[in-house]
Amino acid sequence: MYKSFSMELAGRTLTVDIGRVCAQANGAALIKYGETTVLSTVVASDKPRDGVDFFPLSVEFEEKMYAVGKIPGGFNKREGKASENAILTSRVIDRPMRPLFPKDYRNDVTLNNMVMSVDPECRPEVVGMIGSALVTTMSDIPFDGPCAMTQMGMVDGEFIVNPSQKVWDEGDLQLTVASTRTKVIMIEAGANEIPEEKMIEAIYKCHDVNQTIIQFMDKIVAECGKPKHEYTSCAIPDEMFAAMKEIVTPEDMENAVFTDEKQKREENIREITDKLAESFADKEDWLAVLGEAVYQYQKKTVRKMILKDHKRPDGRAINQIRPLAAEVDLIPRVHGSAMFTRGQTQICDVVTLAPLSEVQKIDGLDANITTKRYIHQYNFPAYSVGETKVSRGPGRREIGHGALAEKALVAVLPSEEEFPYAIRAVSETFESNGSTSMASTCASCMALMAAGVPIKSMVAGISCGLVTGDTDDDYIVLTDIQGLEDFFGDMDFKVTGTHKGITAIQMDIKIHGLTRPIVEEAIARTREARLYIMDEVMSKAISKPRKEVGAYAPKIIQIQIDPNKIGDVVGQKGKTINEIIARTDVKIDITDEGAVSVCGTDKEKMAEAIDMIKTITTDFEEGQIFTGTVVSIKEFGAFIEFAPGKEGMVHISKISKERINRVEDVLTLGDKVTVVCLGKDKMGRISFSMKDVPENN
Repeated sequence: MYKSFSMELAGRTLTVDIGRVCAQANGAALIKYGETTVLSTVVASDKPRDGVDFFPLSVEFEEKMYAVGKIPGGFNKREGKASENAILTSRVIDRPMRPLFPKDYRNDVTLNNMVMSVDPECRPEVVGMIGSALVTTMSDIPFDGPCAMTQMGMVDGEFIVNPSQKVWDEGDLQLTVASTRTKVIMIEAGANEIPEEKMIEAIYKCHDVNQTIIQFMDKIVAECGKPKHEYTSCAIPDEMFAAMKEIVTPEDMENAVFTDEKQKREENIREITDKLAESFADKEDWLAVLGEAVYQYQKKTVRKMILKDHKRPDGRAINQIRPLAAEVDLIPRVHGSAMFTRGQTQICDVVTLAPLSEVQKIDGLDANITTKRYIHQYNFPAYSVGETKVSRGPGRREIGHGALAEKALVAVLPSEEEFPYAIRAVSETFESNGSTSMASTCASCMALMAAGVPIKSMVAGISCGLVTGDTDDDYIVLTDIQGLEDFFGDMDFKVTGTHKGITAIQMDIKIHGLTRPIVEEAIARTREARLYIMDEVMSKAISKPRKEVGAYAPKIIQIQIDPNKIGDVVGQKGKTINEIIARTDVKIDITDEGAVSVCGTDKEKMAEAIDMIKTITTDFEEGQIFTGTVVSIKEFGAFIEFAPGKEGMVHISKISKERINRVEDVLTLGDKVTVVCLGKDKMGRISFSMKDVPENN
């Protein structure tokens, strides 16, 4: 027998079955929201993993193609590596849950969410988020839950709780908020320049809905929850900290970490670590955790100085941004480039433009999204932090940072009709010391403008940090956190936007939630900072998009034809369109609606291709003038090709005003001639005349 629980959530029924499946997992639930079905499970290892100084949590979001009645593509016909959406969803689940596990817990934990069916009215991401929090709370794994997550959309200024997939894709807001019983613990948002006040209102509407979900979870946990198991603590012994402070005093540690040069600070810490290792040579158990102990010693030192003395490691004021620099056209020949530097964080972004035929194809669970026209990618090489490591392609962090910068700029991109290009922006991290994703946003915005992409507004991003004390009122918000403040602080609150409003938010924290005053102060502080960055730094490098794309970028001319004439342009087995392409060296894309895009670098050849297409799609009428090539000569006349695959005949009597006996006396194969249309002859062929062409032609 199994137990089933239900609640009404945003007008749809959420049903949770406990004990029905996966009895060997630490926690499991089969969850249905509408007809969307997700299996959520959590499993923990019996013992801590040896030799790690972090909590080994893995979160998976598995998208099964059978959930939407599709067979996967490719030769294997089975799901491959996780999609970008699955990776981003896994990160959104991981970020609010990780702080709720014990800090000294080192057992491996795997959270898995398998999407088994999808109802377009109920997004599976919401179900997976709720399921992960529920199964972990009711399991025997130590976890300070429950927490809950809600998504918010917006159409015409009206909020929609847990919107359908269509509203989520097409609305003005994509907001996900996770909460504990009292505080907001995670925020993720993409927005169409929404004012700060409206965003805060949306965040706390989500928080209110989360409280109803937590009450529902409490009921399930009360009936089905397991006692939490005992675990081996990996906390640093108190006597070890006491011994460390005798060898390296708090003043020594403060002097080591408080410098604005990352390399100098790392060298200081290496010297301290070596000194402690020498002193603890006869204590193997202490040596095994020395790295973690030094890390925690640094953390306590930095947090104390920031919170009590308002002293930051690099000497800046609490609301001061690191030195900024911006430039464009750093890289020759590419379609657009820009570099943005903030302290020891430096990003170079390169933009490439291409025909719409080169958009990214998406094969996922969302039927509304099959292509992606704007692609932002982020790379984080080891040299950017002075390390040696083989590059193995982008990891989840890189994909997440790229997606955040992409989300930041989508709201200001021109439509396909305004700018018929596929756009790829690549952010290369040259140097990293905190908040590279926000530097990527600034660099990408400038690179797009340098490439001639007519974005609607300038976008910038900045991150705020947080250090908290023993009470909710004991905290300090830091503008523009560097790496050290991110590592040792409690929050990384990233906000991007224009002068008008917010375009993206990503908030990570390491504590059990934020009060509303902290959220409001962070959002206000990021607005102040991003306006400064746009007005005082970015605008001085490039103030508006260039009027034309660069010399090396492809040029695109777009015309509209009758959709019924698409077949005429394409021709039998593509013969006609391939002939146009071969003659003019262009690329041609045609949509089902008859939008024709001609892409090339030679404007004359592009114009020639456009003329050919217009000629082919013209309804031939008497009196029209054409220029064509003699492709065939017969006794009775000559055939003139006036467009690829399109021919008409000039009768021998219509070639010259004087009588001629042989066509060859006047015309030869390959001659370029001007003709006037006489309509169609008795056989339905287009009939031309050379002798009746008006003199002004």
